[in-house]
Amino acid sequence: MNQEKVLKTLLAPIVSEKTSLLSVQNQYAFKVRVDSNKKEIKAAVETLFGVTVENVTTSVVKGKKKVYKGKIGRRVNWKKAMVKVSEGQMIDVSAS
Repeated sequence: MNQEKVLKTLLAPIVSEKTSLLSVQNQYAFKVRVDSNKKEIKAAVETLFGVTVENVTTSVVKGKKKVYKGKIGRRVNWKKAMVKVSEGQMIDVSAS
């Protein structure tokens, strides 16, 4: 796999109250590129954070319809990845 594509797969960690509760169960959420697949996400997390990934779950979040100055627009769709790492390993998302 292309090293450049691996580094550009993960866009940002998702930090919220719900995802911080999931970190107790060794699960972390990331915003990823829409065209990336589970194998690419797994490779990116393992190379960037040095952890062993057990499972990757992805979902496409549809953009909301919004009204701006009387015109109806739509936000862009984005992809979310839930990554489960092995027991005893953790990712420091606050440093990302």
